[in-house]
Order: sequence, then structure tokens, then C-alpha cells
Amino acid sequence: MSEGGFPGAGLAKGLAVTLKTMTRRSHTQQYPDVAPDLPPRSRGVIALLEENCTVCMLCSRECPDWCIYIDSHKEEVQVPGAARPRQRNMLDRFAIDFSLCMYCGICIEACPFDALYWTPEFEYAEYDIRDLLHEKEHLGAWMPTVPPPPAHDPMGEPAKEEQAATKKQQASS
Repeated sequence: MSEGGFPGAGLAKGLAVTLKTMTRRSHTQQYPDVAPDLPPRSRGVIALLEENCTVCMLCSRECPDWCIYIDSHKEEVQVPGAARPRQRNMLDRFAIDFSLCMYCGICIEACPFDALYWTPEFEYAEYDIRDLLHEKEHLGAWMPTVPPPPAHDPMGEPAKEEQAATKKQQASS
């Protein structure tokens, strides 16, 4: 005798679940016609804010897939009041090969100047794998889709920058 009390109780229970599921409406999303509701701050593709990039190469060095390609040149910048001109790295090429990328986000975490961001864009499929190498112009075009950072907790501790600013204001008054 089985646990249910009569032979075949497990089979009857399984068939009851199947029958119950068959009578419910499905929850299929019609993706190409209806855009999906993505969770906030979802990861899609990496965007580049070119003005913030100092060509420090940290993102490229930290990438486990070596899918970030950066080229730069040095340019002399005249600083008023300085004895001699300073040299500055200028970004020539910044490309990410999304056919190699595993979307781990290490490059975004490693960037000390907030030049890389996650965007919720996910529709960038190509017919040819060679077209998944996106240059800085293409990466910069995704910047408007970057969601704003989450709001600070009003009951939380203020940021160190805010504390320093209030101390400075209190000291000057």
C-alpha cells in the first residue's frame, strides 16, 4: 500500500495538478509587440560617458574576458600659472566586444571616475557577430537610457561629502 491510502494515489495527484494547470490562462508576454516590464536598475548593456574617461586602463586590465580595447595619445595642456605644460591622456578609441563580454560588471566597479554605467537596453542583437564590437560613439549613445541613482535613505547617515559641506558652512558662518 502507498502513502496516499490506495494504489495510484500519486498518479491521481499528478493528474489533478496537470488538469488544474491546463484550465488556467497562461501568462505569456508578447515580447516583440509589447515591451517587457524590466525591474529597476536591470543590467542590459554597458554605456560610456566619454568626458569622465581619463584613460587609466583599469577597466581594461580588470576585465576577465579582455573584451575592452582602449587607444589613447598624450596631449600637452597649458595650465595658467604653471611653469611648464602638463601632459594629459586623450581617448582615441574605446570599444567593447559584446560577443566576448560576460556582463560581470567588474569594469564598471573598477572605474574610479564613473565613466561606465549599466543601462537597461537589451535589444542590440546583430546578424553578424563582428557587429557586436561597439565603439565609443555607440556606447555613448546609450548614456541617456542610464537610470538615475536610487534616492538616499532619509533616515540613513548622510554622505561624507554632505557632512564636509555642512561643516564648512558652519565654520564660515
